[in-house]
Amino acid sequence: MKTYRILVINPGSTSTKVSLFENEVSVFEKSLFHDASVLLAFPHVNDQVPFRKSVILDMLKAENVDPASIDAFVGRGGSACTQPGGITAIDQKLYDDTVAAVGGSEHPAKLGVMLAWMFALEYDRPAYTLNPTNVDEYGDYARLTGIKGIYRVSHSHVLNQKAVAEHHAAKIGRSYEECNFIVAHIDGGITVSAHDHGRMVDGNMGADGEGAFTPTRIGSVPVLQLLDYIESHSVADVRLRCSRAGGFVDLFGTSNSDTIHALVEKGDRKASLVWNTMIYQVCKMIGEMSAVLCGKVDAILLTGGLVRFADIIEGVKTRCGFIAPVSVYPGEMEQEALALPALKALRGEVKPRAYSGRNVWNGFGDIGL
Repeated sequence: MKTYRILVINPGSTSTKVSLFENEVSVFEKSLFHDASVLLAFPHVNDQVPFRKSVILDMLKAENVDPASIDAFVGRGGSACTQPGGITAIDQKLYDDTVAAVGGSEHPAKLGVMLAWMFALEYDRPAYTLNPTNVDEYGDYARLTGIKGIYRVSHSHVLNQKAVAEHHAAKIGRSYEECNFIVAHIDGGITVSAHDHGRMVDGNMGADGEGAFTPTRIGSVPVLQLLDYIESHSVADVRLRCSRAGGFVDLFGTSNSDTIHALVEKGDRKASLVWNTMIYQVCKMIGEMSAVLCGKVDAILLTGGLVRFADIIEGVKTRCGFIAPVSVYPGEMEQEALALPALKALRGEVKPRAYSGRNVWNGFGDIGL
């Protein structure tokens, strides 16, 4: 059997993670943390591309891997038009729409598509993405707002949430399509979503100022108070705080959760209040998603880098354990979730979807909303 080498590129809000797979086997996985002060030196997310590419090349050099030996490049994605779930071939149109953020979200995950396409062009190899942050499986009730023409859209950690949900379903001897889950991805960004029989039907717009505040994001803020804030600041300032300069960054000057939690352990009042409020807000989001599922929840699944902290797990169990059993999957399952469908594509076992350049859903204009 031919051995295929697949490079997985996964940029996050506070890290760059890279993995090399040879067929189903992970040869190495490297992750470099970036403090907010480093990333905020770049005025726009797109400006991070040279920095992130150099990080990747340094990782490959350290592992004695020649990029020319890679058979396919796979990048985490987002920011383009909304897409169905599954694997998509990256092409120039998807790259261009990702750069332009036609989907409205400027999450660093978009850099995965951009970098994978750049490497693919340079080395004449295929590039793929899977379950980007803007996969859209929402129901109509999850979309409408009280302002005509403004809709809620899907901006979430879809890749990891679906991977964890599918893994947990298999663990309990069921299929993802048979289960109802609430999945909370808790890391530099936090998203909580409702999964109804294999479809992610609702969740918070993590990088758009909705939900719990996080190490890098402001979360939900009362609109009138936010307008008062804008009067003495700017819209650009608020946009930055929604995705990269809010939460811990604004309150402490760092996105390093280990630094903040060390203060919590020392009994620092400010750190304890901020940290425990974040947990409280995550729990509120889980409660919202339980209502979406009409209380029929098979499990609450916690994932992401911050669930390495026991007090976050205990906080969720204390406030939300009555809803459903809580299971914990620290870190994420994104690297394997990206690599294995790409391997199937290389083997000809699956045909990657072509990017349509059109949103999955196009509004309620036909009924005057």
